[in-house]
Amino acid sequence: MSYEIEKPDQQWRAELTPAEYRVLRRADTEMPFTGEYDSTTTQGVYSCRACGAELFTSSEKFDSGCGWPSFYDPKDTDAVELAEDRSYGAVQTEVRCARCGSHLGHVFTGEGFPTPTDQRYCINSISLRLTPDTG
Repeated sequence: MSYEIEKPDQQWRAELTPAEYRVLRRADTEMPFTGEYDSTTTQGVYSCRACGAELFTSSEKFDSGCGWPSFYDPKDTDAVELAEDRSYGAVQTEVRCARCGSHLGHVFTGEGFPTPTDQRYCINSISLRLTPDTG
């Protein structure tokens, strides 16, 4: 896969903290209920911590109680890409930043949440950076 932003692994390691690198570049997952954005209600835009691409907004964020920030839709349809993930013995749908390919989390459908899309984008806080609205 080719991305707008591509860097050698050594550069990603230098630019990201070890924890950010593990999640964003190695598809690890942060522990539930530990991320800084799990329960925040601050209004704003959530961007990729690796490249700054705008991914989600607080308007689509909802409390799913799962321990990670949950969104029912990305900011723009082309902001994220979806890929089959067969790790951990299950088939899931991985969510990646469409601009740099960084791992963000997973998306689940049909869980019954009262959202317009019936989807839950379960995203690692450490993959995101929130820019609060100024007005």
